[in-house]
Amino acid sequence: MPIPRVLSIAGSDSGGGAGIQADLKAFAACQTHGMTAITAITAQNTVAVTGVHHVPGEMIVAQMRAVVEDIGVDAVKIGMLGTEETIEAVAHGLKLLDPGIPVVIDPVMVAESGAELLEPGARRALIERLFPRATVVTPNLPEARTIITDAGSDDAHHLARQLHALGPSIVVLTGGHRTEAVDLFYDGTTVVEIPGERHPDGAAHGSGCTHSSILAARLAWGDDPLTAARAAKLMASRAIAEGLREIGRGAGPVDVLAADRNRP
Repeated sequence: MPIPRVLSIAGSDSGGGAGIQADLKAFAACQTHGMTAITAITAQNTVAVTGVHHVPGEMIVAQMRAVVEDIGVDAVKIGMLGTEETIEAVAHGLKLLDPGIPVVIDPVMVAESGAELLEPGARRALIERLFPRATVVTPNLPEARTIITDAGSDDAHHLARQLHALGPSIVVLTGGHRTEAVDLFYDGTTVVEIPGERHPDGAAHGSGCTHSSILAARLAWGDDPLTAARAAKLMASRAIAEGLREIGRGAGPVDVLAADRNRP
């Protein structure tokens, strides 16, 4: 099989811990060829996001078209979008792809440092324009609560079902913000728990980006969604445990490439 080609549509993290930078590292760890359509440039480190410049919608589509027309795409991961204009551009760009290409959406709303990364007015556009195209959405618990504003319950199983009703084929509600580090996989019929260890002494900056990128990469290799979700849970958890705590003054970046163990 030729090396799978995976496209990340997301924002750039100048600190290298999350966003496009984390996605490319995750794609490399999964032995896939990573490509990018950058939606925003952030001035960011492990402590704060100090500036955001949104890329114009036509440039986002142009990046996607350039990749599709020459290289091809076997899976897509969508991360930081930021604005309604960006969401509309991405929805337009996805029409360039074969409808069978899997799309993984990590609904990035807040950075690890606490900065808002999705305008409140863009949340409805995200749900209406992109969720129905998603093969998998991978929100954490706070994101799920924000999306399902009238859920009536904070129960994770209930939230997973509510999210699924918005259109994605599969919901993976990640467990990083839950009491137990258990991901919930829901395909519209069955809820499967994907357990994992919690690593309170690890480094978690970029963990959500890394998880969703691994999941997309495994789908590009031909894994079924549950197998891909299990692989993403395992690799992302390991990346947190082996995270680079010494990098920066805030939450250090995850280490999906095991750079700390592979030092010369």
